[in-house]
Amino acid sequence: MTSARVSELPFPFRQFIIKVHGRCNLACTYCYLYEGPDHTWRTRPAAAPPGVLSRTASRIGEHARAHGLTALSLVLHGGEPLLAGADTLGRFTDLVRDEVPASCTVHATVQTNATLLTEERLTVLARHGIRVGISLDGGLPAHNTRRPDHAGRPSWPAAARGTRLIADRHPGTYAGILTVVDPRTDPVELYESLLGLRPPALDLLLPHGNWSVPPPSWDSSGAVYGDWLCAVFDRWWDAGHRETRVRLFEECVALLLGMPAATESLGLAPFDAVVVETDGSIEQVDSLKSAYEGAARTGLDVFRHTFDAALRHPGVAARQTGAASLAAGCRVCPLLSVCGGGNYAHRYRAGHGFANPSVYCADLQRFIRHVAGRLTGALSVPTPAPAPVPAASEGGAP
Repeated sequence: MTSARVSELPFPFRQFIIKVHGRCNLACTYCYLYEGPDHTWRTRPAAAPPGVLSRTASRIGEHARAHGLTALSLVLHGGEPLLAGADTLGRFTDLVRDEVPASCTVHATVQTNATLLTEERLTVLARHGIRVGISLDGGLPAHNTRRPDHAGRPSWPAAARGTRLIADRHPGTYAGILTVVDPRTDPVELYESLLGLRPPALDLLLPHGNWSVPPPSWDSSGAVYGDWLCAVFDRWWDAGHRETRVRLFEECVALLLGMPAATESLGLAPFDAVVVETDGSIEQVDSLKSAYEGAARTGLDVFRHTFDAALRHPGVAARQTGAASLAAGCRVCPLLSVCGGGNYAHRYRAGHGFANPSVYCADLQRFIRHVAGRLTGALSVPTPAPAPVPAASEGGAP
């Protein structure tokens, strides 16, 4: 590829999500990946073969060199990635670090349900510089009833044990907890229960849904998800100190202040994530699989194609054009620079594609306006005047 061609690709991938194992030891009842409309996982190998991992590492290195990347994120994903073995994850991460330029830092994370975490596995992950992100529905048994194993047994005891193990014994390896919002739960109780697991960061994600298949408990006339987020934000904001980082909250505040920030659900920054499946297929992010069969497919793979080829895919290009790819109503919305149209997958409507407002439009408006109000209130509080220093005749020597 010529340097002229590379210059036409201004937004390289910086987040590489690698499916090291395509199966899961849990059977979460709401899982969009295994219970949703896309079933392509059934035809792929359970675990990524060594040849796929080796070729993927070389492609990542190639991309990093071509675009002069100084840092990238390597997300070891599944399914349940620990089914591939901690040693496999460690060897692959080392291979990626060997392939990228010495000037490029690889931030590696494994996203796990925590049920397979042991002292031995955590030691291996820590040795290879892999941080651990944990997926839970909350910090209490009642929050996690929809996460049974394949025999129908609750996963909470094993997940809680693994989460507490990393918090107690390997806090430096602990990346945080990812939780999908359930508006049927008490928001403050759920947040405080997660604090009890001592996560350094929280990711609060809206469940995947769209206009054709709305999210659970969704009501077009209300904003139940927005109300839930507002309640947690107030608890987090009013704590008086940062108990944990909440990425959605911090980046919403940053965007409202005009600072650069973006999550998959907020902001207009070009999306920079790509997925490699267990068979080496290069795909768009998994959230698209909640829309329809094959929505994430690109027709590319690491054996025949570079990641630059994926940058030219129409679906990827659409996510890198900012406001131009949004619905007309979104482009004139006063919240555009903060909302960014919401998560791309949540805009889908059968027969109309993705050029629609988010199914969570009302929720995002409720949440963003609430955060803006709290921020405005905080910035408008006058700074107290310093207390006068008493004169010597009033109180002795100063």
